[in-house]
Amino acid sequence: MELATTELVQITPLRRTPAPKPEWLKARAPMGENFHELKRLARSLNLHTVCESAHCPNIGECWHHKTATFMMLGNLCTRRCGFCAVPKGRPEPIDFDEPRRIAEAIAQLGLLHAVVTSVNRDDDLVGGARAFAMVIDEIRKQAPGCRVEVLVPDFQGNREAIKIVVDAQPEVLNHNTESVPRLYRVVRSGARYERTLELLRYAKELNPSGITKSGVMVGLGEKTHELLDVFRDLATVNCDILTIGQYLRPSRDQLPMTRLYTPREFAELKSEALKMGFRHVESGPLVRSSYHAHEQAASTGLTVLA
Repeated sequence: MELATTELVQITPLRRTPAPKPEWLKARAPMGENFHELKRLARSLNLHTVCESAHCPNIGECWHHKTATFMMLGNLCTRRCGFCAVPKGRPEPIDFDEPRRIAEAIAQLGLLHAVVTSVNRDDDLVGGARAFAMVIDEIRKQAPGCRVEVLVPDFQGNREAIKIVVDAQPEVLNHNTESVPRLYRVVRSGARYERTLELLRYAKELNPSGITKSGVMVGLGEKTHELLDVFRDLATVNCDILTIGQYLRPSRDQLPMTRLYTPREFAELKSEALKMGFRHVESGPLVRSSYHAHEQAASTGLTVLA
């Protein structure tokens, strides 16, 4: 039986308005003379920054202070980690002139602490390691007195590649743990939790006086006891610096965020980690591996090179 038109009910779907961000999660918008100058410099030297490629929320603050994390080995990653916004695909051959250009940019900016990272290059592990060694050497030549921090991939556990980087003696060697072992399959495609720990352990074995560092994201579905277990594992391999930050979904193409941690929770995680023997712990909603990197290094006793 047909319904009379007066009996028809039209339902209009409600549009959900996103909840406003809490004040402690708001970052400074990118703007100002320094921001545009650094962007121009990167473009003129055909360089990539992880600040842009990974949609880092701190780009406004860091670039305002002429601090940037340069990303080597192209802008295409050979892995598809669930959290990362860096483009994926088959990369071009490694550009071994890139280290020289990165050092030139660092020299022009007058940096006292430089951070250099890269995409994963599983197609050429040793070549990627050579590029890291070259950029460390070039920075020492073009910007003497500048500390060098490298944030390296896992090189699939290749010891030759790891040794090439460690032998170049960066002041800080960083390799991020990112998440807890239970979530590795979805968070860090192609990575292995044990491989990450072994890289940090082996780097310390090769250079006991070198500073090692690792970072963890929260808000991907981990439990507190799992995080504390990761902290203990990192302390066991004598990792010096730990960073803890909130995962923020870069786009709908990445994993959803499960929840926001409060500043109080970050303070509690820091307190627990410090009890385990880390020399420095940076913990907060907007903390990323290279956020305030120069201050983190200084807290371990590192000074600017003479």
